[in-house]
Amino acid sequence: MKFRIVLCAVLLLSGCSALKFDDSYQSVGHDSRVQFIVLHYTSSDLPRSLYLLTGKDVSSHYLIAEQPATVYRLMDENRRAWHAGDSQWNGRTWLNSSSIGIEMVNKGYTDTPEGREWQPWSEKQVEALVLLLKDIMQRHGLTADSVVGHSDIAPQRKVDPGPAFPWERLAQEGLIHWPEPQTVAIHLQTFNQQLPAISWFQQQLAQVGYAVPVHGELDSATRNVIAAFQMKYRPDLYDGEPDAQTAAMLLALTTQMSRQL
Repeated sequence: MKFRIVLCAVLLLSGCSALKFDDSYQSVGHDSRVQFIVLHYTSSDLPRSLYLLTGKDVSSHYLIAEQPATVYRLMDENRRAWHAGDSQWNGRTWLNSSSIGIEMVNKGYTDTPEGREWQPWSEKQVEALVLLLKDIMQRHGLTADSVVGHSDIAPQRKVDPGPAFPWERLAQEGLIHWPEPQTVAIHLQTFNQQLPAISWFQQQLAQVGYAVPVHGELDSATRNVIAAFQMKYRPDLYDGEPDAQTAAMLLALTTQMSRQL
Protein backbone atom coordinates (compact mmCIF):
# COMPACT_ATOMS: atom_id res chain seq x y z
CA MET A 1 0.00 0.00 0.00
CA LYS A 2 2.82 2.38 0.91
CA PHE A 3 4.55 1.60 -2.38
CA ARG A 4 1.38 2.48 -4.32
CA ILE A 5 1.13 5.85 -2.60
CA VAL A 6 4.76 6.69 -3.40
CA LEU A 7 4.33 5.54 -7.00
CA CYS A 8 1.20 7.69 -7.45
CA ALA A 9 3.06 10.70 -6.06
CA VAL A 10 5.95 10.15 -8.47
CA LEU A 11 3.58 9.86 -11.44
CA LEU A 12 1.74 12.99 -10.37
CA LEU A 13 4.96 15.00 -10.10
CA SER A 14 6.23 13.71 -13.43
CA GLY A 15 2.94 14.69 -15.02
CA CYS A 16 3.31 18.23 -13.72
CA SER A 17 6.86 18.51 -15.02
CA ALA A 18 5.63 17.45 -18.48
CA LEU A 19 3.03 20.25 -18.61
CA LYS A 20 3.16 22.01 -21.97
CA PHE A 21 1.52 25.19 -23.23
CA ASP A 22 0.05 26.06 -26.60
CA ASP A 23 1.48 29.45 -27.63
CA SER A 24 -0.41 29.66 -30.90
CA TYR A 25 -2.48 32.62 -29.66
CA GLN A 26 -1.00 35.71 -28.04
CA SER A 27 -2.89 38.51 -26.31
CA VAL A 28 -2.07 42.08 -27.26
CA GLY A 29 -4.00 43.65 -24.37
CA HIS A 30 -1.16 44.14 -21.91
CA ASP A 31 1.72 46.39 -20.98
CA SER A 32 4.69 46.40 -18.66
CA ARG A 33 4.30 45.90 -14.91
CA VAL A 34 6.59 48.94 -14.64
CA GLN A 35 4.70 52.23 -14.84
CA PHE A 36 7.06 54.49 -12.89
CA ILE A 37 10.73 54.98 -12.07
CA VAL A 38 11.38 56.41 -8.63
CA LEU A 39 14.63 58.25 -7.87
CA HIS A 40 16.19 58.30 -4.39
CA TYR A 41 19.36 59.31 -2.62
CA THR A 42 20.80 56.88 -0.09
CA SER A 43 21.77 59.32 2.72
CA SER A 44 24.93 57.25 3.18
CA ASP A 45 28.19 56.22 1.55
CA LEU A 46 28.61 53.30 -0.86
CA PRO A 47 29.50 50.52 1.65
CA ARG A 48 26.58 51.44 3.91
CA SER A 49 24.24 51.76 0.93
CA LEU A 50 25.17 48.32 -0.38
CA TYR A 51 24.77 46.84 3.09
CA LEU A 52 21.28 48.27 3.54
CA LEU A 53 20.01 47.61 0.03
CA THR A 54 21.10 43.98 0.02
CA GLY A 55 19.56 43.26 3.42
CA LYS A 56 16.04 42.15 4.33
CA ASP A 57 14.31 45.45 5.09
CA VAL A 58 14.76 47.72 2.05
CA SER A 59 15.78 47.09 -1.53
CA SER A 60 16.13 48.74 -4.90
CA HIS A 61 16.56 47.55 -8.45
CA TYR A 62 19.60 49.72 -9.08
CA LEU A 63 22.22 51.62 -7.12
CA ILE A 64 24.44 54.22 -8.79
CA ALA A 65 27.72 54.91 -7.02
CA GLU A 66 29.38 58.31 -7.06
CA GLN A 67 33.12 57.69 -7.54
CA PRO A 68 33.44 55.90 -9.89
CA ALA A 69 29.92 56.15 -11.29
CA THR A 70 29.16 52.44 -11.23
CA VAL A 71 25.64 51.11 -11.82
CA TYR A 72 24.90 48.14 -9.56
CA ARG A 73 21.99 45.96 -10.64
CA LEU A 74 20.74 44.59 -7.34
CA MET A 75 17.71 42.62 -8.51
CA ASP A 76 15.67 41.68 -11.56
CA GLU A 77 13.26 44.35 -12.77
CA ASN A 78 10.41 41.84 -12.74
CA ARG A 79 10.72 41.52 -8.97
CA ARG A 80 9.13 44.00 -6.57
CA ALA A 81 11.66 46.10 -4.66
CA TRP A 82 10.89 47.69 -1.31
CA HIS A 83 11.84 51.30 -1.95
CA ALA A 84 8.70 53.44 -2.24
CA GLY A 85 6.68 52.52 0.85
CA ASP A 86 3.47 54.45 1.50
CA SER A 87 3.26 56.35 -1.78
CA GLN A 88 0.88 57.67 -4.42
CA TRP A 89 1.14 59.15 -7.89
CA ASN A 90 -1.51 59.77 -10.52
CA GLY A 91 -4.04 57.88 -8.43
CA ARG A 92 -1.90 54.77 -8.01
CA THR A 93 -0.95 53.83 -4.47
CA TRP A 94 1.84 51.77 -2.86
CA LEU A 95 4.08 52.07 -5.90
CA ASN A 96 6.49 49.24 -5.06
CA SER A 97 4.39 46.96 -7.25
CA SER A 98 4.40 49.25 -10.28
CA SER A 99 7.82 50.90 -10.22
CA ILE A 100 11.54 50.49 -10.60
CA GLY A 101 13.62 51.98 -7.81
CA ILE A 102 16.94 53.72 -8.48
CA GLU A 103 19.03 54.65 -5.47
CA MET A 104 21.97 57.03 -5.90
CA VAL A 105 24.82 57.37 -3.44
CA ASN A 106 24.46 60.86 -2.00
CA LYS A 107 24.36 61.89 1.65
CA GLY A 108 21.51 64.30 0.99
CA TYR A 109 21.86 67.12 3.48
CA THR A 110 23.72 68.23 6.58
CA ASP A 111 22.17 70.64 9.06
CA THR A 112 24.67 73.31 10.10
CA PRO A 113 24.43 76.50 12.20
CA GLU A 114 24.27 78.40 8.89
CA GLY A 115 21.40 76.27 7.61
CA ARG A 116 20.85 73.08 5.66
CA GLU A 117 23.58 72.20 3.18
CA TRP A 118 22.83 69.80 0.33
CA GLN A 119 25.50 67.62 -1.22
CA PRO A 120 26.10 68.41 -4.91
CA TRP A 121 25.72 65.64 -7.46
CA SER A 122 28.54 64.07 -9.42
CA GLU A 123 28.32 64.80 -13.16
CA LYS A 124 29.43 61.24 -13.98
CA GLN A 125 26.77 59.87 -11.67
CA VAL A 126 24.08 61.92 -13.41
CA GLU A 127 25.36 60.81 -16.82
CA ALA A 128 25.08 57.18 -15.72
CA LEU A 129 21.55 57.85 -14.50
CA VAL A 130 20.52 59.40 -17.82
CA LEU A 131 21.75 56.37 -19.74
CA LEU A 132 20.02 54.00 -17.34
CA LEU A 133 16.74 55.91 -17.52
CA LYS A 134 16.77 55.95 -21.31
CA ASP A 135 17.38 52.20 -21.37
CA ILE A 136 14.62 51.39 -18.87
CA MET A 137 12.09 53.74 -20.46
CA GLN A 138 12.73 52.33 -23.93
CA ARG A 139 12.37 48.73 -22.79
CA HIS A 140 9.18 49.33 -20.81
CA GLY A 141 7.57 51.86 -23.16
CA LEU A 142 7.55 54.63 -20.55
CA THR A 143 7.02 58.34 -21.17
CA ALA A 144 8.15 61.57 -19.49
CA ASP A 145 5.24 61.20 -17.05
CA SER A 146 6.91 58.16 -15.50
CA VAL A 147 10.07 59.48 -13.83
CA VAL A 148 9.46 60.83 -10.32
CA GLY A 149 11.32 61.50 -7.10
CA HIS A 150 10.60 59.93 -3.74
CA SER A 151 9.51 63.39 -2.59
CA ASP A 152 6.91 63.47 -5.41
CA ILE A 153 5.21 60.23 -4.42
CA ALA A 154 5.56 60.72 -0.64
CA PRO A 155 5.65 64.51 -0.06
CA GLN A 156 4.45 64.25 3.53
CA ARG A 157 7.50 62.29 4.66
CA LYS A 158 10.31 62.35 2.06
CA VAL A 159 12.56 64.99 0.47
CA ASP A 160 14.87 62.92 -1.72
CA PRO A 161 16.45 63.34 -4.18
CA GLY A 162 16.43 66.92 -2.89
CA PRO A 163 16.74 70.45 -4.32
CA ALA A 164 20.34 69.96 -5.46
CA PHE A 165 19.31 67.15 -7.81
CA PRO A 166 19.51 68.32 -11.48
CA TRP A 167 15.94 67.69 -12.60
CA GLU A 168 16.30 70.25 -15.38
CA ARG A 169 19.11 68.15 -16.86
CA LEU A 170 16.70 65.22 -17.12
CA ALA A 171 14.20 67.53 -18.82
CA GLN A 172 16.83 68.55 -21.36
CA GLU A 173 17.27 64.86 -22.16
CA GLY A 174 13.51 64.50 -22.70
CA LEU A 175 13.08 62.28 -19.64
CA ILE A 176 10.61 64.47 -17.70
CA HIS A 177 8.25 67.32 -18.45
CA TRP A 178 9.41 70.85 -17.68
CA PRO A 179 7.51 74.16 -17.65
CA GLU A 180 8.59 76.27 -20.61
CA PRO A 181 10.20 79.54 -19.38
CA GLN A 182 8.43 81.71 -21.97
CA THR A 183 5.04 80.30 -20.98
CA VAL A 184 5.85 80.75 -17.30
CA ALA A 185 6.72 84.42 -17.91
CA ILE A 186 3.39 85.03 -19.67
CA HIS A 187 1.37 83.41 -16.88
CA LEU A 188 3.40 85.23 -14.24
CA GLN A 189 2.11 88.59 -15.47
CA THR A 190 -1.44 87.44 -14.80
CA PHE A 191 -0.78 85.82 -11.43
CA ASN A 192 1.19 88.84 -10.20
CA GLN A 193 -2.09 90.73 -10.47
CA GLN A 194 -4.15 88.15 -8.63
CA LEU A 195 -3.37 84.74 -7.17
CA PRO A 196 -5.71 81.82 -7.80
CA ALA A 197 -7.61 80.24 -4.92
CA ILE A 198 -5.98 77.51 -2.86
CA SER A 199 -8.38 75.00 -4.42
CA TRP A 200 -6.94 75.92 -7.84
CA PHE A 201 -3.40 75.10 -6.64
CA GLN A 202 -4.64 71.81 -5.25
CA GLN A 203 -6.39 70.87 -8.48
CA GLN A 204 -3.34 71.74 -10.58
CA LEU A 205 -1.02 69.73 -8.33
CA ALA A 206 -3.39 66.78 -8.55
CA GLN A 207 -3.33 67.10 -12.35
CA VAL A 208 0.47 66.88 -12.30
CA GLY A 209 0.17 63.65 -10.30
CA TYR A 210 0.55 64.60 -6.65
CA ALA A 211 -1.63 63.21 -3.88
CA VAL A 212 -2.99 66.44 -2.41
CA PRO A 213 -6.13 67.42 -0.48
CA VAL A 214 -8.68 69.27 -2.60
CA HIS A 215 -10.64 71.17 0.05
CA GLY A 216 -9.54 74.75 -0.56
CA GLU A 217 -7.58 75.11 2.68
CA LEU A 218 -3.86 75.85 2.95
CA ASP A 219 -3.09 73.16 5.50
CA SER A 220 0.25 71.53 6.27
CA ALA A 221 -0.39 68.65 3.85
CA THR A 222 -0.98 71.09 0.99
CA ARG A 223 2.10 73.11 1.91
CA ASN A 224 4.20 69.93 1.85
CA VAL A 225 3.01 69.09 -1.64
CA ILE A 226 3.65 72.65 -2.87
CA ALA A 227 7.14 72.47 -1.36
CA ALA A 228 7.79 69.15 -3.13
CA PHE A 229 6.75 70.72 -6.45
CA GLN A 230 8.90 73.79 -5.80
CA MET A 231 11.88 71.68 -4.76
CA LYS A 232 11.74 69.99 -8.15
CA TYR A 233 10.97 72.94 -10.43
CA ARG A 234 12.22 75.93 -8.40
CA PRO A 235 14.93 74.58 -6.07
CA ASP A 236 16.12 78.03 -4.99
CA LEU A 237 12.93 78.58 -2.96
CA TYR A 238 10.75 75.73 -1.71
CA ASP A 239 8.92 77.25 1.22
CA GLY A 240 5.52 75.75 0.42
CA GLU A 241 3.94 79.16 -0.21
CA PRO A 242 1.40 79.30 -3.07
CA ASP A 243 2.95 82.32 -4.80
CA ALA A 244 2.61 83.75 -8.30
CA GLN A 245 5.67 82.03 -9.76
CA THR A 246 4.55 78.64 -8.45
CA ALA A 247 1.13 79.21 -10.02
CA ALA A 248 2.73 80.19 -13.34
CA MET A 249 4.95 77.08 -13.35
CA LEU A 250 2.02 74.84 -12.48
CA LEU A 251 -0.19 76.17 -15.27
CA ALA A 252 2.65 76.01 -17.80
CA LEU A 253 3.39 72.43 -16.81
CA THR A 254 -0.18 71.12 -16.80
CA THR A 255 -0.89 72.82 -20.14
CA GLN A 256 2.19 71.22 -21.63
CA MET A 257 1.26 67.81 -20.25
CA SER A 258 -2.26 68.12 -21.66
CA ARG A 259 -0.92 68.91 -25.14
CA GLN A 260 1.26 65.81 -25.10
CA LEU A 261 -1.48 63.36 -24.11
